[in-house]
Amino acid sequence: MRARKRSDVGQAFPIYIVMVAGLLFLAFAFFAVGKASATRNGAQGAADAAALAAAQQARDEIGPLFLGALLLPGGLNDFFGGHDIGGGESCGQASRFAGENRADLVACTWDSGFQRDEVTVKVKTRDTVGDTVIPGTEKKHATAKATAVIEFRCTWKPAEEPDKDTGPQQDEDEGDKEENPGPITFECDGRDRFDIDPLHPDPWAELGKTLFAVHLIDD
Repeated sequence: MRARKRSDVGQAFPIYIVMVAGLLFLAFAFFAVGKASATRNGAQGAADAAALAAAQQARDEIGPLFLGALLLPGGLNDFFGGHDIGGGESCGQASRFAGENRADLVACTWDSGFQRDEVTVKVKTRDTVGDTVIPGTEKKHATAKATAVIEFRCTWKPAEEPDKDTGPQQDEDEGDKEENPGPITFECDGRDRFDIDPLHPDPWAELGKTLFAVHLIDD
């Protein structure tokens, strides 16, 4: 009887070893999946930051062009109809923000439309997943894409002028009115209306944030 019991124990021991080895392999596999997921999340965070940085930089750069358009009759329609908002330092800014998040910028492209422009960036992480039980992960980099938009969110019209007395003086001032455009009234996303004087505008750092929304969108 004792000999049989020892025989059963001896047969169970290899099964125990196989089970332990299998559990260890599963644990290491889950660890590899976790590292891959963390690397992928890092890539997505870098892509999001890069896309937003590019869009914000472009918004800053269009300030002089936008304010210049206010000086011309129909200038805003021409601005939105023909201006390519992308370019300048926007993709360079995207590259810098990707680098700050330990990634490299792979692509940066713009798609321009009326009152709305999109920038799409692609990044690749500098770090790899690392050595794991899954072959090839030591050379595997994560990539991610993100798209941000710059969207004009306002309507505009010439500001209402106070009533003036009619007379000869009014006719004499017509030429000056054509040369010196008056303020323009903007209404943005249901906010209180406000005027912009093309000859004496407020700093673009604040106006740009009010007139143009910058945010991420799903690809």
